[in-house]
Amino acid sequence: MGSTETSTGGQVSDLPPIRRFITTHDDATGKAKLYSQDEGQWQSLRNASVAFNVAYTTTGFPPSLNDDADITAYKETMASGDLGLVNPNGTVCRYVDFGPGSHPVMHRTQSLDYGILLEGSIEMMLDSGEVHTLRRGDVAVQRATMHAWRNPSDTEWARMIFMLQDCQPIKVGGTLLEEDIRNATEVPASRKDH
Repeated sequence: MGSTETSTGGQVSDLPPIRRFITTHDDATGKAKLYSQDEGQWQSLRNASVAFNVAYTTTGFPPSLNDDADITAYKETMASGDLGLVNPNGTVCRYVDFGPGSHPVMHRTQSLDYGILLEGSIEMMLDSGEVHTLRRGDVAVQRATMHAWRNPSDTEWARMIFMLQDCQPIKVGGTLLEEDIRNATEVPASRKDH
C-alpha cells in the first residue's frame, strides 16, 4: 500500500471538481442562509490511485441541528483525524475517485451504504466471486457485505458518492460479522468498542 497524502481542495483525478454547500438558519429571521461553500479536502490513498473527500459526517442519529451542533461536531470529527469508513451512531457522506485499473480492496463495514456511481464505470466485486458492473446513475445498496470496487477502465477515472449509515451488529447463520478492513490499512477502524 502507498502512503497517505492529504491535500486541501486539490484532487488527484481529472474529474470535475466538486463543491459543497452547507446551509444554516439566520438567528434573527429564521430564514435559510449559506453557512459555507468549499471543495472539502481530498485524501489520496494507494499511491494516488484512489482519493476520498468527506462531504459531511454526523455523530448521532437523528442529529441535532440546533445551534449548528452538527456543524461543530463535524469540524471536531474531521480535526481529530480518526474518522473511519463509518462514524459510529452517525452517517458519512463521502466522494471516492477511483483511478484507472485501481487495485480493489476487499472489505466490510458495519453499515448500510448507498453507493451511487457519478462518473465512469465500476465493478462491484463480492466475496462470493460475483462481479457486477455499475454504470453512471446506478446505486449499490451495501448491507454490511464483503465487497471491493474496481475501475475496469485503462484510461478513465470513476467517481462514486457513498452515504454510510451505522447499523446494528449483523449476524448471519449465528456468526457475528464485524467490520473487516484489514486490507485497507490506510483507513482507521470505525469502531472503538470491538
